[in-house]
Amino acid sequence: MIKAVDLNSDLGESFGQWTMGNDDAVLEIVSSANIACGFHAGSPDGILKTLKAAKQHNVAIGAHVAYPDLVGFGRRNMDIASDELTADVIYQIGALQGLAKAVKPHGALYNTIAHDKRQALAVIDAILSIDPQLILVALAGSPLIELAKEKGLRVIAEAFADRAYHSDGTLVSRKKEGAVLHDPKLVAQRMLRLVQEGGIESIEGIFTTIQADSICVHGDSPDAVALAKSVKEILINHGVSIKPFAPSSLNNEV
Repeated sequence: MIKAVDLNSDLGESFGQWTMGNDDAVLEIVSSANIACGFHAGSPDGILKTLKAAKQHNVAIGAHVAYPDLVGFGRRNMDIASDELTADVIYQIGALQGLAKAVKPHGALYNTIAHDKRQALAVIDAILSIDPQLILVALAGSPLIELAKEKGLRVIAEAFADRAYHSDGTLVSRKKEGAVLHDPKLVAQRMLRLVQEGGIESIEGIFTTIQADSICVHGDSPDAVALAKSVKEILINHGVSIKPFAPSSLNNEV
């Protein structure tokens, strides 16, 4: 049984007058936050506000890098040349450089590099060129984890509280019914089973092993606050501490 786990959320995704999620409320619950860098979501003003709120709540932060896809919210697959993808990731980390301690790819990029070695290496090269001490957050059980470790990166394996899984450990496509979970009690029970038994029930009804260091609740979900509260409460009530996998790096200049 896991004794301590990180609880994270993807935040800073509002754009101008368009509000996405409730960052302030979520930051009162989670231990880490992945902050959008402007490629899939987020505007400079909104990102800065989220960073300030994270500092106020002593929440550790990381850069949430993505494909250049504002229209599709970064959830469309893109076949980008390796050198271009490396440059894009360097550019995004640079937006939060000095603050971020971790890097978590977003959406389609996250899922693609979990199994696409060429794009994975392009992202790894970008991280290494910025700071070899940065931490990569990756899908639990994916080949990306060992690949990044071989290149010298520290990797945090991540599970998703509000997503359904296939029995091979991959996420169910958002295009399919039942891919996104909304019931706080169900989600909380699944995450309790994850930390107690090392896995969850897949959409096929099969127990699926998932070894994770961090649990994510998507900040853009309308149920984000209720889900995060429910997961945190059930874990704490069963003796599991909620701790960030990296110390907060927010400084006095934020």
